[in-house]
Amino acid sequence: MRTFTALTAVALSAALAAPALAIDAGAASAPKMTKDHHASQPSIVAIATSDDSFSTLVTALQTAELVDALSGDGPFTVFAPTNDAFAAVGSDTLNALLQPENRDQLTSILTYHVVQGEYMAAGTAPGAYDLTTLQGDTVNVVVAADGSVTVDGASVIAADVDASNGVVHVIDSVIMPGQ
Repeated sequence: MRTFTALTAVALSAALAAPALAIDAGAASAPKMTKDHHASQPSIVAIATSDDSFSTLVTALQTAELVDALSGDGPFTVFAPTNDAFAAVGSDTLNALLQPENRDQLTSILTYHVVQGEYMAAGTAPGAYDLTTLQGDTVNVVVAADGSVTVDGASVIAADVDASNGVVHVIDSVIMPGQ
């Protein structure tokens, strides 16, 4: 989460005002959107900063200046890539994205991992769901009959990590808009 770049207040406000959910017409039922938050839960950013397996994500969030945005009230659903997921992108690509001149591209990638609203995997009917990201494109979430979940082909390796301002789903790949 440290990998996210900051957005201007105007850009973030516009992203948050965008529609947050677009359900695939063939889907059986929408992912569960919960309203209950446990005030004692850490925020999404606190979860990421407290776990060393998200150090690259935290660096990216800091670079993109998105830490404050993801520390806000939410609720947000974050598909959080691990350090191993970022390593698969390649060090040259990752290092280039972390450069100031590439902040817009990094912000686009990171906000593609965030959906406004809280969507829990538990109890969601099998099916395919298209969710609109803060970046503006949609991610395709597939819940299989066996309960496994993918997001644009990335496997969810830990689901429903509750946060005070949303939920985190840990994924094994960095997902890219437009792919």
